[in-house]
Amino acid sequence: MLPGSPLLELLLIVGGVALLYAGAELLVTGARDLALAVGLKASTVGVTVVAFATTAPELFVSLLGAVTVSTDIGLGAIVGSNIANIGLVLGVSALIRPLDVSDTVFRRDVPFMVLAALLLVALGWDGRIGLVDGSVLLATLAAFTAAVLRRVQANQSAISDSERDGMPDAEVRDAAAVVGGITALVLGSRWLIDGSESLLAAAGFSDIFIGLTVLALGTSLPELAASVVAAVRGQAEFSVGNVVGSNIYNILAVIGIVAVVTPVGVAPGVRGFEFPALLAFTAGIVAIMAYRERITRLDGAVLTVGYGVFAYLLLP
Repeated sequence: MLPGSPLLELLLIVGGVALLYAGAELLVTGARDLALAVGLKASTVGVTVVAFATTAPELFVSLLGAVTVSTDIGLGAIVGSNIANIGLVLGVSALIRPLDVSDTVFRRDVPFMVLAALLLVALGWDGRIGLVDGSVLLATLAAFTAAVLRRVQANQSAISDSERDGMPDAEVRDAAAVVGGITALVLGSRWLIDGSESLLAAAGFSDIFIGLTVLALGTSLPELAASVVAAVRGQAEFSVGNVVGSNIYNILAVIGIVAVVTPVGVAPGVRGFEFPALLAFTAGIVAIMAYRERITRLDGAVLTVGYGVFAYLLLP
């Protein structure tokens, strides 16, 4: 195979997605077990540790894409990934098994998810997310982190001695899984960027389209894998918390960091279609959660079809 050949680019894409999946599985498993060993509740682990772990592909892809290709790659990957998290990840998970929504997640974490989406649209409406905007996003992330830490401390103080004795011990293999997962995520994101950017750019597609489609779906695979596995095992707290937390970190952490490193341009087309789509999906899932505190199979079908319509409308 010649360097730059379509077959080589396809192999890079497939290999990158496979490494992202494997890395996220290692990272999620190791981080989850370490967190449970210190007494974090399942819903808290989903919103924090698992969500941050499954956000790692978006962070690596967006940073590397912004530095080596264009900021359109990073912005497209984040907006597309957040929409995919709601429409595809929660939709498919709910089709497998209806998802109960934790009252704590809905009252304390969902408002931050809504705030993050509103901030992204508001700060990017002038066509640019710069250093000051990125600092605002990171400051909001700090506020979210402080709120979570207060909750964790409250949970820790409420653990009895008998409950603490029954907790699993932290294992060296869990730490090794975290390190191995991060390594695989770095390499996988590099392959995914190289393969998809070269292949689709050669076919005449724009960077923002590449970010919104291939990269967004590729980087959402860890969330999809973690949430589907959790749904199959009847652990809805992980599924819902994973998506809510991931959508918070994607915007506040990833776009915040990228904007501090280099200004992010926001094309008129993004403001006219992708931003409204993000707000619509966010409002839709909040309405579903508020109405019955549960995401039913019917809701899952509506979300999945809605994502399919969004993906179809992206086609040139």
